Amino acid sequence: MGRIVSLWLPNWPITRLRLSTPADAWPAEPVAIVETVEQRRQVVAVDDRGWAAGIRPRQKATDARAVLPALVLIPADHAADARALARLVRWAGRYSPAVAPCPPGGLWLDIAGCAHLWGGEDGLVADLAARLERWGLPARIAVAGSFGAAWALAHFDKADRRILPDGAERAALASLPMAALRLGEDEVAALQRIGLTRIGELLAAPRPGLARRFGAGPLLRLDQALGRAEETVGFRRPPTPWFARLAFAEPIGTPEDLQRAIAALAADLCARLEARMMGAAQFAAAFHRVDGRCQSIAIRTALPVRDAARVGRLLADRLDRVDPGFGVEVATLRADRVAPVGGRQAGLSKLEGEGAGIGDLAGFVDIVGNRIGFDRIWRPAAVESHLPERCVAPRPPLAPDQGKPWPPGWVRPLRLLRRPEPIEAIAQVPDDPPSSFRWAGATHRVRRADGPERIAYEWWRRARPQDRAEPDMIRDYYRVEDDTGRRFWVYRAGLYQEGETTRWFLHGIFD
Repeated sequence: MGRIVSLWLPNWPITRLRLSTPADAWPAEPVAIVETVEQRRQVVAVDDRGWAAGIRPRQKATDARAVLPALVLIPADHAADARALARLVRWAGRYSPAVAPCPPGGLWLDIAGCAHLWGGEDGLVADLAARLERWGLPARIAVAGSFGAAWALAHFDKADRRILPDGAERAALASLPMAALRLGEDEVAALQRIGLTRIGELLAAPRPGLARRFGAGPLLRLDQALGRAEETVGFRRPPTPWFARLAFAEPIGTPEDLQRAIAALAADLCARLEARMMGAAQFAAAFHRVDGRCQSIAIRTALPVRDAARVGRLLADRLDRVDPGFGVEVATLRADRVAPVGGRQAGLSKLEGEGAGIGDLAGFVDIVGNRIGFDRIWRPAAVESHLPERCVAPRPPLAPDQGKPWPPGWVRPLRLLRRPEPIEAIAQVPDDPPSSFRWAGATHRVRRADGPERIAYEWWRRARPQDRAEPDMIRDYYRVEDDTGRRFWVYRAGLYQEGETTRWFLHGIFD
């Protein structure tokens, strides 16, 4: 099991509304947020003053007004609540790359492999709670080995901060009410009717009878809370142990300081990768500003790397995209697409002054790819097909060859047109090469010709809509040279049939 943080923000709609409203515009009277559910206007959330007066969520708005006539009713804005929670998810990326919202007012954090950056889970929770308190966000935080146990403790434990050791879930959950298992109201009510009000009572009950009577829901939630069943949460980024963090005593903002921070993070993370004989093909740096906003940059590499100087240099090239605002207080670096990388020794050719080999080529690809995009860098690779338009495919520049090379007797033009272009050709005999042809407004008189090379359509493939040719088409290719010395690759489409016009096409140019 991992180590999961459940962060719960009680009364999130009221808190979000209060923080987004200027202090002088906040009502002096108690406030409740209401929405219409099945043609019934009811309370969604209420502030402390309304709660003290007896107003409760799900209460009818008319009943709430009868109890407290001065109550201010504000329509619910669930979209604004979700957007604010999403901003909080991005902010919490300083603690872990794996953060996800837990609606309507909470977050999940997977801190496996990250807690040591704060001196342990106690330091992480203390820092998280202190920052939220400074922002005016009341929060309850629990850490456990499963999502269910962390959620239950954050919502129903008496302590506002709880860190549960691995393996202690059963004892910690036993005294909590059944609703702590994230069951629906109907399921909780059904369990209570037979006297099961606490999780410990459910643990002691015979499982076969519970499954027959209540279905798999309660037992599944129980197993998830105990870590015996898997639970999937959609994190913004997958959990990863390859994460480095750097906090600053004073906020930084100059390009030189940011570059030094990147260099320090890259040195830390790459040293850990090297110790495990690993490398990463993607690195993402995040700069958390004092105003709570986050600026991010990312780079890719053609091959997995762990060279700190190289990673720092590539990230530094993108620092012009970072706006530090009033200062950056925390910087993080995350490695993705991690794979084993064996140790390499420089070859003798490098010592003798010859080419440095694939390492230098990878460095060139990394620099160019991060500037113009890796999708714009490719190399042609041979494909097993006799059709010219199918015998070449783009591959990543450093990807290993997967197909077989072309037959050694093939002669193909360096420049192949995207689509064969029709030409007007004259041939003295139908099966002879053209004696002249007209293309692009110019007439070319053929001085020499070689061929034909017959290529038939691949009958075992279904014709694609983008293919101009018919499935049974045969092509007779000729290499021709005009009177100016230019050489072309032309073909006659189909077999000659008396009474039908012969079709000729230009498919390539020999430069």
